[in-house]
Amino acid sequence: MNILDKIIAHKQKEVAESKSLVPVKRLEQSIYFENRVVSMKQYVTNPEKTGIIAEFKRKSPSKGIINGTAEVEQTSIGYMQAGASALSILTDREFFGGKNEDLTVARRYNFCPILRKDFVIDEYQIVEAKSIGADCILLIAAVLDPDRLEELARFAKELGLEVLMEVHDREELERSLNDHLDLVGVNNRNLKTFEVSLETSLSLVNIIPSQFIKISESGISDPGTLVQLRAAGFDGFLIGENFMKSSRPHQAAYNFMNDFRALAAQNTFSKTTPL
Repeated sequence: MNILDKIIAHKQKEVAESKSLVPVKRLEQSIYFENRVVSMKQYVTNPEKTGIIAEFKRKSPSKGIINGTAEVEQTSIGYMQAGASALSILTDREFFGGKNEDLTVARRYNFCPILRKDFVIDEYQIVEAKSIGADCILLIAAVLDPDRLEELARFAKELGLEVLMEVHDREELERSLNDHLDLVGVNNRNLKTFEVSLETSLSLVNIIPSQFIKISESGISDPGTLVQLRAAGFDGFLIGENFMKSSRPHQAAYNFMNDFRALAAQNTFSKTTPL
């Protein structure tokens, strides 16, 4: 059993327990449930922003503890002040050290779109996402068969949420596309081996239909890589570990985004100015 299988096996037990403790009717009474969703599609493609979805992540199965001291409030506010387009908040407790309250705190202090980053396998988790203040959910093609993924995406849309589908290869992409998705993310990290390759993104970008916002995820540590990915056709970039491994993630994000803006401006100038 690889780590992805372990995560899903645990998630099934976790969801069953949550259902028994907190019924859907109670989730629907949340103050956030009737809130209008903030569009991640619009924010990621806003030219005044960087296209970066900045992630809050305490640990991961491959790296262990990444940052055990950062506070959600300070980090999320700092991400947005640095120029991030959106936030991604890990809510998986067992493997990533997150919790639902992290997203609610981020929601309290930010007006931007927030992605609930978790392993969604059940409609209950989608209702839960809406109840804690999320605007967008993640559906991972590697853990859902295409029919089930489409069912969950349709259900999310009925609640007004946007949907980011994550793929790792061409097979997952082609079998899992459906009309209920908003964004398609290419994860450069193999969830089974944890090896990272940006070629994964570059090889798939032109296969993703233009109706979807294109996101490159994981393994991005150089602002120059974003210039390359944007030139290849990506609209946005999900970055977490590169910021979170710093003792001050919001400052790391600020420095990174400033460097990216400078490189992007330089690249635009070189293309429009004759030699």
